[in-house]
Formats: sequence, C-alpha cells, structure tokens
Amino acid sequence: MLFGLFGTFVAVEGQREALTSKLLKVAELMEAVPACLLYVVSTSASQPDVVSVTEVWKDETAHGASLSMPGVRDLIRSTMPLVSSVPESTRFTPVGGKGLASLAGASNDAK
Repeated sequence: MLFGLFGTFVAVEGQREALTSKLLKVAELMEAVPACLLYVVSTSASQPDVVSVTEVWKDETAHGASLSMPGVRDLIRSTMPLVSSVPESTRFTPVGGKGLASLAGASNDAK
C-alpha cells in the first residue's frame, strides 16, 4: 500500500532559505531511492518561515528504511537547529488521482 507523509517545518526567523536548502539536499538523496515516488519541498506564500515536504512512498517500510541511508541522519541533525519547533507531520494513504498512477508505475496500489 502506498504511504504518504506531509511535513511542515517552521524555520528559525530568517533561516527559511537555509532550511529549504537542507531539505532539498534530502530530496537529492531520495533521487537514488526507487521506493521514494515523490519528495517535494515547498515554501509558503503566506507564512514566511514555513517550509513543507510532501512525500509518497511505495510503502511505509521503505520510508522507514530511508532514514538509515548514509547521509540522511547527518542531514537531519544539521537541519534541526534551523527549525524553531517540532515539525508537524501528517501520514496519509494515497488512493488515486491525477499523476498518482505514473508515480506508482505498475503498482496496483494506485487505482
């Protein structure tokens, strides 16, 4: 079953660009992970310190395994001083919609 995660990070005032840069480095690492179907970093137009990450994975196990990849833990550690509060996250199950089938490929999970 596909697994999704939507994360919201509030940067320390004036550090949104640095936080965005760190999260984009994580996105670069995810390029090499076939089970990571989507990893998008976004900034808020209305909240100047907010950065969001939207992730879609082949399954929750693959997401968990990605946290053990070389470099990921170091990036997480170096990112935390740029965050002003505990990041919020919402887990979700992608069930369908435009573009999902192309992300999931031949997976039967995206109908």
